[in-house]
Amino acid sequence: MKNQFIDALENHSLDELRRIPKSDLHNHAGRGGNIKYIGDWANTPILPPSSKFGSLGEMQEWFVSNVKSLCPGIQGYLKRIEASFVQAADDGIERLALSYGIDEIDALGGMESFIHTMDGLSHHYAPHTQFLPELAFDSRDNVDEALDRLDEILSYHWFKSVDICGLELAQPIGNFRSLYRRAKEAGLILKAHSGEFGTADDVMEAVEELELQEIHHGIAAAQSPQVMNWLAGHNITLNVCPTSNVMLGRTDNYSTHPVRALYDAGVPVTINSDDMLIFNQSVSEEYLNLYSSGLMSANELNDIYP
Repeated sequence: MKNQFIDALENHSLDELRRIPKSDLHNHAGRGGNIKYIGDWANTPILPPSSKFGSLGEMQEWFVSNVKSLCPGIQGYLKRIEASFVQAADDGIERLALSYGIDEIDALGGMESFIHTMDGLSHHYAPHTQFLPELAFDSRDNVDEALDRLDEILSYHWFKSVDICGLELAQPIGNFRSLYRRAKEAGLILKAHSGEFGTADDVMEAVEELELQEIHHGIAAAQSPQVMNWLAGHNITLNVCPTSNVMLGRTDNYSTHPVRALYDAGVPVTINSDDMLIFNQSVSEEYLNLYSSGLMSANELNDIYP
């Protein structure tokens, strides 16, 4: 399979890449589907963003206006979740980590109904994909209120990992220690968004405060050889999303993406889609983007895959 992966890149064959099993470990549920899939369902063509976003807020405004407005209510939400599983199956994703917030659990009537619905969609639309649900806290959440809900949520032993997403540094990362201590006791993989907009020191602080095993984005670590060496030495994985970083102005283009420096420093990295309903790039396309730009060779990407 490895040789097939290298051949597919060298042949610039997206069809071949899609047939090769891969992972997507940084994917926000409800935003992980194909734009065309949702546009066809809504009978309204959706054009992808024509320029970079100036901020996360601007990105969210685009998503609400161009996608979410076409998918109102619970039916629309479930169609977007469906699209995420369909996309995973179409792109050869064998391991899919979809993240969900507590508000999404509540919108479907609680954990039992939520699990039944999500597992049903997973089995129907992506039966050959290992579904790895992730519980995501918002960086602005009231930690005490979230902690009050956590034991009941974790009692179902359904979520496989935990994350913090949203505006980085909205509050001190240490405020989430109690949540992460409980998640660790429950055996969840500890992840958090960090170093997308912050600094290398912020990445280090997040890892140390919350005992993280993985970081979503983390590309700011490339600013510091010392931090990269520390991450490499402690085997901390960075789940990188190249097009997301380009479209949000965190790097100018694929050929200058920090994943080059991270890889060279020995930091474990994965390649992921983030929000495909916004950025319109599958995992297969992300690998091809990095190869076609000249940033990384097929053999180097083969080291990262899957």
